[in-house]
Amino acid sequence: MPKTPSAPPAPITAPPRAGHAEGVSNDEFRAAMSRLAAGVVLVTAFEPPLAPDGPKGEDVGMTATAFLSVSLDPPLVLVSLRNGARMDDLLDEQPLWAVSVLSESQRHIAGRFAMKGRISDRLLFEDIPYVRGEATGAALVGGALAQLECRTEQRMVAGDHTLVVGRVLTARVPSAEGGPLMYFRGRYRQLG
Repeated sequence: MPKTPSAPPAPITAPPRAGHAEGVSNDEFRAAMSRLAAGVVLVTAFEPPLAPDGPKGEDVGMTATAFLSVSLDPPLVLVSLRNGARMDDLLDEQPLWAVSVLSESQRHIAGRFAMKGRISDRLLFEDIPYVRGEATGAALVGGALAQLECRTEQRMVAGDHTLVVGRVLTARVPSAEGGPLMYFRGRYRQLG
């Protein structure tokens, strides 16, 4: 007697969870992604004065861990900015910005620029050694492992963040000592 084909087994599905429609909660996603070690950078830009006779322009800075190399030819990098953050708004209007790759001895800089409800950006730069980039006018932090000056090539909204792709205009590797500043499981770390 020929065999009757049996119906395929029903797919196994995870029970629905509170949170996003796809089933992962914000806390679960955050916990999983905290296991990915990331380098820490300071993204900077110069906000020009609103009017020629008004207050001077201002340096703006933001700590970021979502930063990566995209392409060698042309040299492109990507940074992820929270929608509506001051840096996101500034780079929407001003295409020139810079990145300083922070060293393990610059944890205080990363912490200062990551503060929520922070003080004026002018005060954040007060005692930090930096030079002004020739291509962008943005602050490049002294003692950083690498310094890049960039011009925005593309912006793409992705959920609650904007991905900004920048063409690297200059790249410097100063003679800074030490290893990179890392971010892992919600804390700044160093290699070793």
